[in-house]
Amino acid sequence: MTETAASLARFVTPPTVPVDARGDWPAGEAALGTRLPGDYRHLVAAYGWGEFCDYLRLHTPFGTSRYNGLAWQSGRRSGTAERDRERSPYPLHPAPGGLLIWGGTIDADRLCWLTTGTPDRWPVVVWSRDGRYETHPMGTAAFIEEWARGRVSSRLLADMEPGPAPWFTAFRPRLHRCLRLTEGPLDHERRLAILRDALAPTVDRGTWRSEQGDAGQDHFATVGTDWLLTYDMARPHQIRISFPPEDAPEAGRRLFAAVRRMRCEVTRISASRGEALPVWGAVATEDTPRET
Repeated sequence: MTETAASLARFVTPPTVPVDARGDWPAGEAALGTRLPGDYRHLVAAYGWGEFCDYLRLHTPFGTSRYNGLAWQSGRRSGTAERDRERSPYPLHPAPGGLLIWGGTIDADRLCWLTTGTPDRWPVVVWSRDGRYETHPMGTAAFIEEWARGRVSSRLLADMEPGPAPWFTAFRPRLHRCLRLTEGPLDHERRLAILRDALAPTVDRGTWRSEQGDAGQDHFATVGTDWLLTYDMARPHQIRISFPPEDAPEAGRRLFAAVRRMRCEVTRISASRGEALPVWGAVATEDTPRET
């Protein structure tokens, strides 16, 4: 692993099972007509397809999802290549010195390489949805780490806010459940501690509180099983969880055991679009696993 990729992996823990992280690199690079940066190849192997801190997305050349893949290929498939060329601040690959898009943001900004010089020295270009752009003289791994540490000065990207250690979410099929709860006799902080202890080990993914302190959300994930949770403290009092489909029985068992320890009762179970379910194991139409 390159030094910059290893540094990022120490700062942001890679997933246990990365998605779309393996494939035929020589064939892909031959089809593309260029070698790709070494740090990017190591990032793909370590992280796969997914998102840093719910904001910055890393694409890979592998897999079959139409939402993944390097963006110049998607542009050709969707018929947007000509429009992209008109809006691009630089030529697009395969033109000499053109842009290759390796990722993006939830705000529809594009993260690119400016393919000048050798691949391991390609700088990163942020190309915003409204056509503005800025160049950062560093590679992919260094750029992601500097952004996650709050050290990238950008007019276009949202800042990484101070808070918990940064995280990475692998884009895999997930089921979604929401458990509406009674309040019970315990205060929120005690209930939260019980919930996290029942699902331990867990890692933070951010917290929000109202100015009055009477509403808020706690976001966290389980380590190893990769379940993503949001615990709403009031209006309504509920737990939202997403998990790989094969984990449904175990996730239900541990979550309902946690609710009992929290001295609450489940009043409603719903799926991702709000459809009420009679029991945990019921399957809603939108629960068919789909790409994120």
